[in-house]
Amino acid sequence: MKRIYVGVAAVGALALGVVGVLRPGTAQEKISLASMSQDSAQWVMPSLNYANTRNSTLNEITTENAKNLKVAWTMSTGATRGHEGQPLVIGDTMYFESAYPNHVFAVDLNDYHTKWEYTPKEDPFAVSVACCDLVNRGVAYGDGKIIVDALDGQVIALNAENGKVVWNAKNSDPEAGQTLTAAPLVVKDKVIVGVSGGEYGVRGYLTAYSLSTGKKTWRAYSAGPDSDLRIGSDFTGPKEQGTKTWKGDQWKVGGGTTWGWYSYDPELNLVYYGTGNPGTWNPSQRPGDNKWSMTIFARNPDTGMAKWAYQMTPHDAWDYDGVNEMILADINVHGQKTPALVHFDRNGFAYELDRRTGKLLLAKKFDPAVNWATDINTTTGMPNVVAAKTPKAGVNVTGICPAAMGSKDQQPASFDPQTGYFIVPTNHNCMDYKAFAVKYKSGFPYVGAIVKMYPGPGGNRGAVIAWDPNDGKIVWTNPEKFPAWSGTLTTAGGVSFYGTMDGFFKGVDTKTGAELYKFKVPSGIIGNPMTYTHNGKQYVAVFSGVGGWAALGLAAGLTNPTAGLGAVNAALDLGSYTQLGGDVVVFSL
Repeated sequence: MKRIYVGVAAVGALALGVVGVLRPGTAQEKISLASMSQDSAQWVMPSLNYANTRNSTLNEITTENAKNLKVAWTMSTGATRGHEGQPLVIGDTMYFESAYPNHVFAVDLNDYHTKWEYTPKEDPFAVSVACCDLVNRGVAYGDGKIIVDALDGQVIALNAENGKVVWNAKNSDPEAGQTLTAAPLVVKDKVIVGVSGGEYGVRGYLTAYSLSTGKKTWRAYSAGPDSDLRIGSDFTGPKEQGTKTWKGDQWKVGGGTTWGWYSYDPELNLVYYGTGNPGTWNPSQRPGDNKWSMTIFARNPDTGMAKWAYQMTPHDAWDYDGVNEMILADINVHGQKTPALVHFDRNGFAYELDRRTGKLLLAKKFDPAVNWATDINTTTGMPNVVAAKTPKAGVNVTGICPAAMGSKDQQPASFDPQTGYFIVPTNHNCMDYKAFAVKYKSGFPYVGAIVKMYPGPGGNRGAVIAWDPNDGKIVWTNPEKFPAWSGTLTTAGGVSFYGTMDGFFKGVDTKTGAELYKFKVPSGIIGNPMTYTHNGKQYVAVFSGVGGWAALGLAAGLTNPTAGLGAVNAALDLGSYTQLGGDVVVFSL
């Protein structure tokens, strides 16, 4: 791969030049994905670029004219469960994938006709073991192929021009509780994918497949012997912790699934990702730190070997999965310019690390309501846990903030280089949590907790915030009635975009948070806005299709307050504000 990536810092600090519209199937598209992602006319990766900034250099839409936005076109996806992803735009074609049954479309942007459609034949059993709605977080692109993750664990490469299957790999087994909901990431000649199923005792892993053939090239687990974790002599952390920090063989059902977002630094040649909750949710059953669940990993994408790891929530007692996106940006931390990794974790703390070494630089609450820990010791990296807010078997621990869905779940934040702010969609729920003993059986829920969630202090259940990374401070806050389960998008026009669960698409001033535009779409938004140009005109697109964990009650027809792993009670009134749907909605001036 030719290294013409300008550095992660440049994504946030330079006005990147347009390299020209690249079309699948031409010699031109052999140019590196890193270079393609510098062209904001297109959206070639799930998060726009390897750094996961979701920041576009397009500036036709500004703080002055955003009020004039209108719907340019719409299209149904043919599915009505949670749409958590985003489209891609490559050349004059938009590619996107729906929620289950995972319809994949290629749409010609010249006249909006469907160039091709593909729906994988899936194992329907996957529907019964999908934890938190039948979501999908989008397709990837590389070497003339559209890469599809299907709920039942298939990883499928399609010819981008005609939708024909190039190869098909089986990444997970629904019979064992394994599913696949994350968006893949293409790095050089490999496709990086994770696995879902932490609530079924699935031992998490990250896998690399050959982009050309679909052959598995490596797999790295989240728990177990160092050989399984691909921890070797280059690893800078302690060894054999994937077994020593578990009681007996509990690591074999240890969770740590990898269903979030992945980023990559081509200059360091490291892939970054987070691992999820340990199994079971009952912490009394699994003494120890339970490494390497709840961990940020840095790995060599060629070999899968780990370079460093940092565990955020040792011995997780709250289900604070660590899978949220890792944003790579050169930022000021305490006034010092740093090649950083910034991560807004489910546990309510924003972490800023040196992405070269994994050294913790800053960790602060991004929701003042967080009470499970007082702070993070930046010397040891350990949280100072509040015993009264720590679940244990047989006790109903009340008033824990945040709830299990965290102060932010998978909904991705964005980084705006003009202000230096991270625009972060957040949740604001708290919970009661009663743990109990549970036995493991393959393919059956392995939770061991009764959870009930409800709005946090102030009554709002979410907010979008601006975060200043220099000293870790909230600059502005826009409260929302429901969790802000949509990702965010920042643009060079000074406008940030996001959607709400009750069905509004919003544009706000990135500097101040002032609302510039609002439009009611057919269904609540839990997808991620993206932007592109066609014939020189800027468009902004987003999925309308409510669901996901926060809206599981509405999506799955659940009414018991403790159903949906505790989420149902926190959104019992959602059906009064929106209904299920599945559409792509595109806006322009």
